[in-house]
Amino acid sequence: MQPKLEGYAFALLGRLDSASLATSAAELSAFDRAILSQPELRGVLTDTALSAVVRSGVVSTLLTGRVSDATKNIASYAAVHCAAQDVPHAISELAVTALVLSETGSIELLSLGLLAARQRVAGAADAVLAGVDTAVFAQVEEELFRWARTIEANRDLRRTLVDRDAPMASRSGLVDALLVGKVHEVTLSLARYVVRAGRARDIVGTLDYLVDCVALARNWRVARVHTARDLDAASEAQLVAALAVLTGTNVELQIARDESLLGGVIVEVGDLRLDASTKGRLGALHDVVMSGRVLESVLND
Repeated sequence: MQPKLEGYAFALLGRLDSASLATSAAELSAFDRAILSQPELRGVLTDTALSAVVRSGVVSTLLTGRVSDATKNIASYAAVHCAAQDVPHAISELAVTALVLSETGSIELLSLGLLAARQRVAGAADAVLAGVDTAVFAQVEEELFRWARTIEANRDLRRTLVDRDAPMASRSGLVDALLVGKVHEVTLSLARYVVRAGRARDIVGTLDYLVDCVALARNWRVARVHTARDLDAASEAQLVAALAVLTGTNVELQIARDESLLGGVIVEVGDLRLDASTKGRLGALHDVVMSGRVLESVLND
């Protein structure tokens, strides 16, 4: 299974109760059968001309109201993070994973290379952070960073946590003993996943990698909106919905009024900038006009 999807499944399915897990396993199996039996659906999911976000939107639309949120979220995540031709197989793997977890109570995580193991932890982080208020992200980043420095500076602690032969229960128990009640619950969950899903010898590196992942997730979860006029509730809801389709995740709006824009809005989310302001359109028109003048002057010379 693709490492990031494996981590996401490990975190999302692992926190469901037995009844919810059984339901999700049955729903994923049903979706898998639907993909196999419906060429049109399979064709859409494997269409390389469609972006990952569009594929995810198709899956979300198909499953909304028909399956549990957990099933919809994990299937949509697979559509985003797997190559188009691999989406049907990923759904099949998820169905088997959910069934095994439901019947045995555990998921076996195989040893991965350094970068793949970090991606697996990042997938788990995506599942943990999905419903978390972005106001918490800065605290989580700071606490993960400090935890990494603590391990780095304490030789005995580091020796225990990087020991691949030590029982997982003892390593996870040590994390709990040192962090429970001292950090945010989100930080604690992520620290546990680093031990359980990452490479033991790379625990400090994985924690630092995770700090960057949390910062990036926060950046894509907050849309900075500059508007010439105040937006009403309906306009805000439409903007949130449009950005969710564009980015593949729910976003929160930070709105600032800027009358110099004359009209419209400028939206900045992650490394994406959308200028739909009157000032921006006038500037673009000016550039076109000036380019035409330059071309005309060259032709007349």
